[in-house]
Amino acid sequence: MLKFVTRLAACGLLFSLASQLHAAPCLKVTLTGTQGGPPVFQGQAGSGTLVQFGDDENNCSDVNLQFDTGRGTTQRLSQAKTPVGKLQAIFLTHMHSDHTEGLADMMQLRWHFGSGGPKVDLVCSADAEAVAGHVLSCAKLAKHIGDALIQSGEMAQRLAENEKRLPGGPADLINLNSFKPSEEPAEVWKQGDVTVSAVGSRHIPGHASYRVDTPAGSVVIGGDAGNDNPKPPRESSTSAQVEKLSMGADIIVHSTIHPVMGPDKDSGFPPPIYFRQSTATDLGAMAKRAGAKHLMLTHLIPPLGAAKQGPYPIPGGGLTEDDYKNAVNEGGFTGNTVVGVDLSSLQLPQ
Repeated sequence: MLKFVTRLAACGLLFSLASQLHAAPCLKVTLTGTQGGPPVFQGQAGSGTLVQFGDDENNCSDVNLQFDTGRGTTQRLSQAKTPVGKLQAIFLTHMHSDHTEGLADMMQLRWHFGSGGPKVDLVCSADAEAVAGHVLSCAKLAKHIGDALIQSGEMAQRLAENEKRLPGGPADLINLNSFKPSEEPAEVWKQGDVTVSAVGSRHIPGHASYRVDTPAGSVVIGGDAGNDNPKPPRESSTSAQVEKLSMGADIIVHSTIHPVMGPDKDSGFPPPIYFRQSTATDLGAMAKRAGAKHLMLTHLIPPLGAAKQGPYPIPGGGLTEDDYKNAVNEGGFTGNTVVGVDLSSLQLPQ
């Protein structure tokens, strides 16, 4: 009998150990949209990145964070089997429409079916004044996120159908968490073992880049960050602040422009817009210096295979995945380069 009990205890211990070994922590990064800028090419969704942390028993889905919300984010999240109601927080890098215009759709859906909560944290820069005098305001975006539907009567109609919905519309489901980006990384959000830090960098006033640290690995979301010097001469088109944020990170996700769009290549692409983006070659060099294992290119300018970036023709014709990878390699990066398409994904550990 004693031997039988001992065997049972041993089996229980082995089962417990096997469960612990199986339920290993994991980090998953999915590009929910890779369109570069406001144009539309072959149905690509607007800029966005889903970062998930959990374990391999729940498909890394304990914590679900969305960075930027370009058009079509709701659809891509659905394809990634992460409905908007499961997001704990949404982070915005800056107030450009191709990074924000999907937010209203996401919050309307959440309000429609989840007015009982919980609220979602919206993490973004505090109001930032531009040199021209206008103010970039995430706070106002959040406050007025449902105004068009309120003014159209949509909200009143939906409330008449279900009085349990929040009377103020989707804005009532947003918990605004604004911060002033600085040149040094600073913590802006935390839940359990997941910490998010941010740093300020140049693109437009209030631009922020983020880093997510978890027990399974780390990822930096650079947004549209560029060098503080708005044009050459300069050592790099990439941001020194983002490079600091990226040191030792496993994955860097960053918008990119191919050097073929440069002022010396006859595309007609506006130089000020070209110079405020990070080139694929310079991103390769930055990823190498930071010691990253993976570089995920997103917000591609130009998109793969496109004959034009908006109205601007691509010198030599459409670019391939190899064209982007070769540009990255010229920067010296020898890790894994992912040339992003919608729903491209990486998981750590691999």
